[in-house]
Amino acid sequence: MTTSLPFRAEQVGSLLRPPELHDARAQHKAGAITRDQLRVVEDRAIRDAVAKQEAIGLQVITDGEFRRDFWHLDFLAGLDGIGMRESTTMRFQGAEEIPPTPIITGRIRRTQPNMVDHFTFLAGITRGTPKFTIPAPSMAHLRGGTKGVPRDVYPDLEVYWHDLAMAYRQAIAELAAAGCTYLQLDDITFAYLADEKVRQLCRAVDDDPDTLPARFSRTIREAVADRPAGMTIAMHTCRGNFRSTWVADTPYEAGVTEAMFASGVDAFFMEFDNERAGGFDVLKALPADKKVVLGLVTTKLGALEDKETLKRRIDAAAKIVPLERLCLSPQCGFASTHHGNKLSYDEQWRKLERVVEVAREVW
Repeated sequence: MTTSLPFRAEQVGSLLRPPELHDARAQHKAGAITRDQLRVVEDRAIRDAVAKQEAIGLQVITDGEFRRDFWHLDFLAGLDGIGMRESTTMRFQGAEEIPPTPIITGRIRRTQPNMVDHFTFLAGITRGTPKFTIPAPSMAHLRGGTKGVPRDVYPDLEVYWHDLAMAYRQAIAELAAAGCTYLQLDDITFAYLADEKVRQLCRAVDDDPDTLPARFSRTIREAVADRPAGMTIAMHTCRGNFRSTWVADTPYEAGVTEAMFASGVDAFFMEFDNERAGGFDVLKALPADKKVVLGLVTTKLGALEDKETLKRRIDAAAKIVPLERLCLSPQCGFASTHHGNKLSYDEQWRKLERVVEVAREVW
């Protein structure tokens, strides 16, 4: 499927939460304000963020993931059969806190709307194209692994994978019915699985890191199989993004990346902002009908990237993938979790402005 999306100037999705929203979320968790009162603050913050995105020239608009604590856990917790537990694995570099781990507690189902109201609010307040982001289905599995799938619930693991894909297929269909034409699946596995420390953790939870990429790719293909012809689905992958820290240290690995390229989505947001990501050679396997969004602008540091340097890197990638199938974005979101990365609001917006500037000059 070839689509006009992604845009030349793109963004991954999450934005730094304003202080008012941080305070309101803390008050809600403490029981000082109601869910409805928190929502009023969320609505106001999202309206402000949408206006700012439009003002700097972005055509793709997100809600900044302002209604979430974590980029993945809030959505996964909205599916039946998935719970959360404290985690001690996959520690981020230099970070003491570890996000919770999804666990399988029963048959996986989608029996109630999952964040559809988040999308409809966004769509109702922007003149641009609203993009909605959800975690890829692999994020329900990676940390807990096969060891975390109760055999009394799933004696046959193929049924488990089928249930996971079907729950996602239903969620995607519901978003499409609400008018969503641009969906992004956020995934870390295809970048993580080249890193030996992650591979060891997979073995510890009874998984084979050599076969996981194909398994994840197949599940994603099943999840997106019935999407409407007018819906573009992209995938974003990175090496971790938590308070400006990361997990994986190694470049993309060709075999793992090829499995990702076979996942049935239309475009790939790929992290290429530093030496951990390696070079563009892995893009040689990109199918001819797919696009790549080059994540060349870091969200982990506040220093603004030089325009000419970005252009040179785009030129280098264009020697492998034709320029018309390339786009530009930050390498990840600015706040994959409610904590946010270690840069200022002004630095965040300057980086997004830089993406728009360079895209206009290159394309």
